[in-house]
Amino acid sequence: MNLLDRLTTILVTATLTSVVWIVFGGTLIELAESRQGAQSVRPAEAAPSPTNEETGAGGDLAPAAQSAGDPAETTMVPRADTPSPASATPENEPGPATLRIPVMNVAASELTDTFSDRRGEADVRLHEAIDIMAPEGTSVLAAAPGTVAKLHRSKAGGNAIYVRSTDLERIYYYAHLADYADGLREGQRIRAGQRLGTVGSSGNASPEAPHLHFAILETTADAAWWEPANAINPYPLLIAGREE
Repeated sequence: MNLLDRLTTILVTATLTSVVWIVFGGTLIELAESRQGAQSVRPAEAAPSPTNEETGAGGDLAPAAQSAGDPAETTMVPRADTPSPASATPENEPGPATLRIPVMNVAASELTDTFSDRRGEADVRLHEAIDIMAPEGTSVLAAAPGTVAKLHRSKAGGNAIYVRSTDLERIYYYAHLADYADGLREGQRIRAGQRLGTVGSSGNASPEAPHLHFAILETTADAAWWEPANAINPYPLLIAGREE
C-alpha cells in the first residue's frame, strides 16, 4: 500500500470516529441532562392544613370562589356559623304585658275597667269583661295568638268569637261584633293583631253605644269552649306597660 492509500485510510477512519463520537456523545449528554432534570422536578408537597390562627375560626372550612386569574387555585375561608334548630326561639304565647288592645286605634288611656260592674235586671250579674267603646265598623284585632274555637251567634252576645290560646288554657271572647272578617273560620290559627271582624252592637248591646265586649277565661286544656271557666280581668293585662 503506497503512501496515498495510507493517508486516505487514516482520513476516513478519523472521520468515522469523529462522527461516532459526535452522535453517541450528544446522546449521552442529553440522557445525563434529562436524568438530572427528572431528579430536580418533583410533585409539589401537600400544603399543610390551615391553623385556627390562619383561618380566624376553629369551625369547618368551605371553598371560596375560585380566583379569576387561576381557576385551579382555591382558597379556604371559615364557613359561616349556622345556629342549631334548638337555639331558635319559638313564637310563644305572649305574657300579660304583651296583650294587644283588641280594637284598632284605641289607646290604653281610653280603656275603662268595667269588669266588676253589675249588669242585668236588678244588677245581679257581674259583667266579668271589659267594654271597649269605638265607632261601629272599627276593626277588632286578636289580642293574642290562638285558634278559633267557635264562631257563635246568640241573643246576648250577638256575633261572637271564642279564640283558644296556644297552650289551650285560656279563652279570649269577643262579642257584639257587627260582622266577622272575610274568610274567618273555626279551626283557623290566628296571630296576635290579626283582624277578626268589626265593632258593632249585635246581641243585647245598645245600638247607640257600639263596643267590643272582651273577656278572658281561664280553663283547662281538656275542657270544651262552652264549659264553665274562671273569668279574669282583662283591664290590667291590656294597660300593663302602656300607662300614660
